[in-house]
Amino acid sequence: MFGKKIKLFNLFGFEVKIHLSWFIIAFLVTWSLAAGLFPSYYEGLSTSTYWIMGILGAVGLFASIIFHELWHSLVARRFGMPMHGITLFIFGGVAEMEDEPPSAKAEFYMAIAGPVTSIIVGVIFYVIYILGDIGGWPTAATGVFSYLGFINFILAGFNLLPAFPLDGGRVLRSALWKWKDNLSWATRIASRIGSGFGVVLIIFGIFGFVRGSFIGGIWWVLIGFFLRNASQTSYQRVLMRRALEGESIKRFMESDPVTAPPSISVDELVQNYIYKYHFKMFPVLEDEKLVGCVTTRKVKGIPQEEWNVRTVKEITEECSDDNTISPEADAMDALSTMNKTQNSRLMVTEDGQLVGIISLKDMLKFLSLKLDLEQQDIKQIKRIPTSSE
Repeated sequence: MFGKKIKLFNLFGFEVKIHLSWFIIAFLVTWSLAAGLFPSYYEGLSTSTYWIMGILGAVGLFASIIFHELWHSLVARRFGMPMHGITLFIFGGVAEMEDEPPSAKAEFYMAIAGPVTSIIVGVIFYVIYILGDIGGWPTAATGVFSYLGFINFILAGFNLLPAFPLDGGRVLRSALWKWKDNLSWATRIASRIGSGFGVVLIIFGIFGFVRGSFIGGIWWVLIGFFLRNASQTSYQRVLMRRALEGESIKRFMESDPVTAPPSISVDELVQNYIYKYHFKMFPVLEDEKLVGCVTTRKVKGIPQEEWNVRTVKEITEECSDDNTISPEADAMDALSTMNKTQNSRLMVTEDGQLVGIISLKDMLKFLSLKLDLEQQDIKQIKRIPTSSE
C-alpha cells in the first residue's frame, strides 16, 4: 500500500513503521509549531525554546497517532482480524488490515476505538495542562500539554467525519452493513460519501489558496485528493474480494509458462526473455527441476557492463512464500501476497514442482469479465492499473 517503509519497533506484537513521506510532515509540523503557533500564543520566549516546544509537540502528536492506531489494531485482533502493523505516513497513520472485518459489529467497535482513544488522551493532556498551570510549571511545558490536548480533540473530531475510510465513515458503513446485511452496498454508499467529502476539502483548499493561505490551501487540497482516492480504492477492494473469494488459482493460471535456464548470461536473459516477453519475473528450471526465479529487480542490481559475464544462476532467488503459491490457494491469497511483496507474478508450485504462473494482469482480466457478466460495478474495477505486469 505504502511502498518503502522503515520499521521503528514492535508494540504489543504490532510492527510500527514509518513511510518515507512521514519525514515531510514531521518537519512541517515541527516548523509550524516552532515558528508559528507557539510564538503567537506564548510571546517572549527564546527561539531555541520555541523549537524545543515544536519538537516535543510533534513527538507528542505522532505518539498520539500511534496510540490511536494501536487501539484500532487491538480491537481488530480481539475480533480475529489479522493486522500487518501500524504505519505513519504523510497524512497521519493507519492500522494495516489484511482483510475486511468479519461483521458489522467488529467494524463498529474497531472504528470507534480510535476516536474514543484520542478523546481520552486529549482529556489526560488537558488535565496535565491544568495541573501544571495551577502548579506554576514553566510556560513552555504547559504550552506543549495544552497543544497536545487540543490536537487530540481535533484528531478525534476529524476522524469522526462520516467520510469513508475515516473512522466515522467506517462507523457509517457498519450501520449500513447491519441494516442491509450487504457489505458491498454499504461500502459503495460510504465510499461515495467519503469521495464527496474529499471534493469538499479540495474546494475548501482552493478557496483558501485564493484568499492567500497558500500552505493551508495546498494541504486541504492534498488531504481531499487522498480521501477521495482512499474511499474509491476501498470500494474497489471490496468488489475484488467479493468476486475473487473462493476462486482457486488453477482456474486462471498460465499452465505453460516461459522459463529461463540458469546457465545463460544476464545479457541473454534481458535480450531474449525480458525484452521479448515483457515479464518482470521468470521461473528458473535446471534439468526440469524448479530452482527459483529471476526478476528484473535482481538484474538492475548488476552493472550493465557485467551482464555478459554474469549468469542467471548467480542472481536466482530461491523459492519462498514470497514468490510461490499453491494451485489450490484462494485468489485473494495470491493478491495478498502480491500486495505484501510488490510482485506482480507468482510461481504456482505443487510438491516442489512448477505447475504454472499466476499474474496480477490475468486475475484482473478474469475479475473484469466476471463483474461485467454478473452486472456489478465494472467501472470501479476499470480504474485499477494493470501495468505492473
